[in-house]
Amino acid sequence: MACDCCESSCHTDTAVPPRYRRALWVALAANLVMFGVEIIAGLSAHSAALLADAVDFFGDAANYGVSLFALTLAATWRSRTALAKGITMTLFSIFVFGQAIWHFAQATVPDAGVMGGISVLALLTNGGVAVMLYAYRTGDANMRSVWLCSRNDAIGNLAVMLAAIGVFGSSAGWPDTLVAIGMGALGLNSGISIIRQARKELRTTALRTPFVAHHP
Repeated sequence: MACDCCESSCHTDTAVPPRYRRALWVALAANLVMFGVEIIAGLSAHSAALLADAVDFFGDAANYGVSLFALTLAATWRSRTALAKGITMTLFSIFVFGQAIWHFAQATVPDAGVMGGISVLALLTNGGVAVMLYAYRTGDANMRSVWLCSRNDAIGNLAVMLAAIGVFGSSAGWPDTLVAIGMGALGLNSGISIIRQARKELRTTALRTPFVAHHP
């Protein structure tokens, strides 16, 4: 899941193995594609759980992106990038909560077939990323955290699969709502945590920046 264990990816050394950097590129592309797929599928299937999983994919893509692009930037811009990521994740999570409440109030029954099919595709995607990063699971803190988050993402995919089974078996939407609220809460917690950390880093950087007086 897009959890706090991935946040260390914003503060690592740029000297990473070329194969690891290529793996991050593939992981970034895969997560961006799945983010788009689950947003579209979640809206079309009226599934808040798929939308919540899409937020998870967005969070992971943002982490990979920060690892690849922001490490060469100044500390202030790295923190600003993380702040933007946290705000976006928080807004997406609030959107998921709104969708879950709306579907529950309307007694909407999601398309269990679409939910199950997309969750299997998501599980295969996260499994593939985890396999690519498996060789770096014992590397530095950043490498290990990225691999652990990829592995943990499978839990979210399995949760959506269970929600799909629950929807199919009960012909009701409450399993989808329950999973969406749980995953949305995790996404919201991660987003707020990233915002707080980024704001703290920006304040620290500002305090360390020497004041230069300008005399006429």
